[in-house]
Amino acid sequence: MSTSTESYNDKVVTQMAVATVIWGVIGMAVGVFIAAQLYWPALNFDIPWLSYGRLRPLHTNGVIFAFGATALMATSYYVVQRTCHVRLFSDRLAAFTFWGWQAVLVAAVITLPLGITQSKEYAELEWPIDILITVVWVAYAVVFFGTIVKRRIPHIYVANWFYGAFIIAIAVLHIGNNLVMPASLWKSYPIYSGAVDALVQWWYGHNAVGFLLTTGFLGMMYYFVPKQVQRPIYSYRLSIVHFWALIGIYMWAGPHHLLYTALPDWVQSVGMVFSLILLAPSWGGALNGILTLTGVWHKLRTDPILKFLIVAISFYMIATFEGPMMSIKTVNSLSHYTDWTVGHVHAGALGWIAMITVGSLYALFPRLFGAPAMHSTKAVDWHFWIHTVGVVLYIASMWIAGVMQGLMWRATNPDGTLTYAFVEALNSTYPYYLGRLCGGLLVLAGMLLMVWNMWKTWQAGSRAAVPVIAPAVDHAEGATP
Repeated sequence: MSTSTESYNDKVVTQMAVATVIWGVIGMAVGVFIAAQLYWPALNFDIPWLSYGRLRPLHTNGVIFAFGATALMATSYYVVQRTCHVRLFSDRLAAFTFWGWQAVLVAAVITLPLGITQSKEYAELEWPIDILITVVWVAYAVVFFGTIVKRRIPHIYVANWFYGAFIIAIAVLHIGNNLVMPASLWKSYPIYSGAVDALVQWWYGHNAVGFLLTTGFLGMMYYFVPKQVQRPIYSYRLSIVHFWALIGIYMWAGPHHLLYTALPDWVQSVGMVFSLILLAPSWGGALNGILTLTGVWHKLRTDPILKFLIVAISFYMIATFEGPMMSIKTVNSLSHYTDWTVGHVHAGALGWIAMITVGSLYALFPRLFGAPAMHSTKAVDWHFWIHTVGVVLYIASMWIAGVMQGLMWRATNPDGTLTYAFVEALNSTYPYYLGRLCGGLLVLAGMLLMVWNMWKTWQAGSRAAVPVIAPAVDHAEGATP
C-alpha cells in the first residue's frame, strides 16, 4: 500500500520533535549550571530561586518529562501512524496533547524555582499541575489507542506494544503517587504517611524509570533501529518475550531504593530479587536490537545515526547490568547515597535515553522537513563523538567518586570510630565534580550542534518542498509475528 504522507498528521509530530530538542537544551543547560554550582557554590549568588535545591528538580523534570516524554509523544505519534497505516485518531486531540503538555512544562519552569513543590522525587509538581498532567495524558492515550483501534492491518507491531504499556503504566503511577489533600492552591499533603509514603513514592519513582525511561524508549528502538538498518528486527518472537517479561517484572523492583530503611526486610528482599531477574529480559531485548545489524555491521562506518542508536543500546546494557548489581544488599551498602548512583542514573539518562532519542530525531527530521537528509552528516558524526566522550567522562567521574565516598564513609578505626570525617570525603570528591561538569558541557555542546543542524535541515526542506512518499511496506514492520 503506497500512501502519501499527507494522509498522516505530521504537523503535531514535527512540533513535538522540535520541542524535544529545545527542552533538551534547556534541561541540560540547567544540569550544567547546577553541576557548576557543586564546584563553585557561590554561583547561587545568594538568590533562592537559583539555589541548587530548587534548580535540581527543574533539571530532573526538564530532562525526564520535557525532553524524554515529549520525545516519546513525538515518536509514538509518528510510529503508530506508519505501522497502522492510518492517520491519528483525532487531530484536535493530538494538538491538545502538544499544547497541554507544553503548558505543564512551562508551569514546572515557573513553580519549581519558586519553591512550590511536593518534595517527592520526580513528582515535585503541585496538585493543580498534576490534574492538568492527568487530563493531557488521558487525551494522549485516547489518540494513541484510538489510532490502533482504527488501523487498516490486523497486526499490531511490537513497538506499539511498548508505547502502549508506557502510556498505561505512567497513568497508573502518576495517579497513585499523587493522591493528596490540597491545603491551598499551591500546597498539598500526601494521603500516605511514613514508610507507606516512601514505598509508594519509589514504586512510582523506579517505575517512572522503568516505563517512561525504559519501556517507552524500547518502543523507539524497535522501530528506528530496523528502519535505519533497512531490515526486520532480529527476532520478532524474542521481542514479544522481552515485552511480557519486562512489564511483568519491573513493577516489583522499586523497594531496592529503600534498602536498610524502615521498610520491612522481606519487601526489601523482594525488590532485590526482582531487580536481579530484570537483567535477563533487559539484555535479551538489547541483544535483539544489536543483532538486527547482523550481516550489515559495515553500515556503522558510514551512518552516524546508526552509531547513536547502537551505542545507546550498549549504554542500556551497561545501565541494566549495573542497576541489578547495585540492588544487591551488600553492594548497595557501599553505593547508596554516593555519587556512584548519580553515575548509574546518567549512564542510562545520557547514554541510553539521550542517544536513542537523538538518533531517532536525526532519522525523523529529514522526513518531517521534506529534506533528502540532514544538512550535515559530518555534524551528526561530530555530535556522536562529542556526546559519547561527554557521557564517558561524566559517568567515569561519578563512578570513581562514588566508590571512593562509599569506602571512606564505611572505614573505621580499631576502636570503632570513623576514620574519615565527612568533610574529608567531600574534599576528596571535589576534583571529580570538575570532570562531571566538563562531561555535561560536552553533552550540551552536542545538543547545540544538533539545534544548528536541525535549523539548516528545516531551511533545506522549505526550499525543496518535495513531496515525500511513504514506502509500500515499512521495514520496521517487515518481520512477521
